[in-house]
Amino acid sequence: MTETKDWLKASWDAGSSLLRPVGERIAGDGRAPLMVPIRSLGPRYRERIAAHLLALDPADRYLRFGYAASDDQIRRYAEQLNFERDDIFGIYNRRLELIAMAHLAYTTLPGHQNCAEFGVSVLKSARGRGYGARLFERAVMHARNEGVSMVFIHALSENAAMLKIARNAGAVVQRDGTESEAFLQLPPASLDTRMTELVEQQYAEVDYQFKRQAKQFWDFLAGVQRVREGS
Repeated sequence: MTETKDWLKASWDAGSSLLRPVGERIAGDGRAPLMVPIRSLGPRYRERIAAHLLALDPADRYLRFGYAASDDQIRRYAEQLNFERDDIFGIYNRRLELIAMAHLAYTTLPGHQNCAEFGVSVLKSARGRGYGARLFERAVMHARNEGVSMVFIHALSENAAMLKIARNAGAVVQRDGTESEAFLQLPPASLDTRMTELVEQQYAEVDYQFKRQAKQFWDFLAGVQRVREGS
């Protein structure tokens, strides 16, 4: 009976957590409440991932990759993503365009199997909504549930937004000239983190299906309108 009560409490806490402000959950900066559906992306979304990264302007490409990535380099990056090893998370708008994306890459170096690197990109049109922080929080929660004990970020020192997200989460940031490293030690997974991730996964899936159906409907109406205008 006690275990059932604990499970129900964790389920309630997981749902309630989604209604709290992102700032309260990760940074305590008093931002407005934000409920963002974040979906895990698999191999069949490789083209959408490439399209998202190609839509980044030169300055954002530079901050995301640490160099002025060309279109060909971005396409190779997308083609080489290892979905069996790493985890990719994305945020869609109503047109099912990928407007923000995070890459959680698990290290394969001996002695560092419990570490993962975090990278994020947000389109300029979607800035100022806390998406970067929300993706970081989602990735950290998933990393904990996967047994990761440390998440690190390698970023250019001028990438103030990314380093702020890391600092607000409690990461230790070390600067070395034009580059910086942030390290966040993670506690073990708990019933709350597992239930919260389950709830968020279900919420993101329902949101995506609603958006997909709505897009199909509006595309159908647009097609009908074109036929009428051509008749």
